[in-house]
Amino acid sequence: MIDKIAWLHLVDGRVLSTRSRGKDVYYLPGGKREPGETDAETLVREVREELDVAIAEPTIEPAGVFEAEAHGHAAGVLVRMTCYTAEYTGTPRASSEIEEIVWLEYADRDRVSAVDKLIFDHLHETGRLH
Repeated sequence: MIDKIAWLHLVDGRVLSTRSRGKDVYYLPGGKREPGETDAETLVREVREELDVAIAEPTIEPAGVFEAEAHGHAAGVLVRMTCYTAEYTGTPRASSEIEEIVWLEYADRDRVSAVDKLIFDHLHETGRLH
């Protein structure tokens, strides 16, 4: 099981997504925790590394946990994505290993990883992703 933390940032029915260098699908911003890190510490670090913005820790709110087969890994390897919403300061820009940042709608569901598809479905069903 791959344990990942992700930032759900929605604006006007679209969600902020990223594509890493050499990857063919989009992922929600975030990543794997380092040893001893809390979810909040992982979220703050990963979003700063990927998008060069500062998550406001007091605003972090849980937004769901989703599991699916991990994209680009051997069959049977699962990823557990624990999602959070949070306010931030700064202007998101592609940084570190991120090649591209985009705003995706539900119609873009086929462009994201398997676990993100589940998240897109949930956001669409709850009226948050158009």
